[in-house]
Amino acid sequence: MPELQTVDPEVSRAKFDREIGRFRPYADAYRTQGCFLIEASFPTAFFIFASPKVKPRVIGTAIEIDFTNYDLRPLSVVFVDPFTRQPIARKDLPLNMLRRLPGTPPNLIQQNAVTDFIQANSLEDEPFLCMAGVREYHDNPAHSGDPWLLHRGSGEGCLAFILDKIIKYGTGPVEQLHIQLQYAVGLLVPPQAIPE
Repeated sequence: MPELQTVDPEVSRAKFDREIGRFRPYADAYRTQGCFLIEASFPTAFFIFASPKVKPRVIGTAIEIDFTNYDLRPLSVVFVDPFTRQPIARKDLPLNMLRRLPGTPPNLIQQNAVTDFIQANSLEDEPFLCMAGVREYHDNPAHSGDPWLLHRGSGEGCLAFILDKIIKYGTGPVEQLHIQLQYAVGLLVPPQAIPE
């Protein structure tokens, strides 16, 4: 359910315009990194992400960012289907945003030495971006000791911060497609050969 706009809408709209205005001069640079602004209409902005290293080109993820009550409240980031813009389940998001924990050598990835910024309660639930500066993170009861107001004004949670993190930890490191095929062996009966 969308959040009710309680901050003066003109304040949130001005901050929306400022963030989108800051993005536009760098749109070409973002495009080379696979980030595309598809639509920006207050209070939402719709982005798709592809990995520039992968051929054929594929959409890695799509997000809708909600600026309702920004920046009294952090931006909301929802992973959506790139064609329908409907929220998706974790099982339908092929992307991970893996980060090595500080101090872990790059050539030695151990269990518990990597964290995923994309979290969900189950594969059937909607995934959320689990990082400070994102509404879903701060609204999660597990992060009640880390309120948004401690981060507000620090740069965490601005549009560029969120886009840069998705590129750096999500689509940027992807270098190849992982395709799993499941073969089924059976007999093919042409439609005209099926008896009545």
